[in-house]
Amino acid sequence: MIKEITASQLKSWQDQNTSFQLIDIREEEEIAVGTIGGISIPMDQIIKRRNELRQDIPVVIHCNSGKRSRAVVYTLVTKYEMNNIYSLCGGIQSYAQEVNPQVLHAY
Repeated sequence: MIKEITASQLKSWQDQNTSFQLIDIREEEEIAVGTIGGISIPMDQIIKRRNELRQDIPVVIHCNSGKRSRAVVYTLVTKYEMNNIYSLCGGIQSYAQEVNPQVLHAY
């Protein structure tokens, strides 16, 4: 099962200083448009670099719209049994709409 977190829930975690790791799986040119922070690990590298994902705290993976992050989370959970992984529902687009439109300065 894929765990998801909404942009509002993520903002709440940020405001409450909840420990979590944020992973941005978008490409460099997408990150140049705007970011909500986190570690950049492009989607095509995430499986190879999965040892960089924390095991002791929640890991939130995000992309632009949530589609790629859902696919990555599905693979990490089903194939690698990583159960602390969340997909940001709606991706950075949702975060920009619900939390802070300033994160996407080119849209």
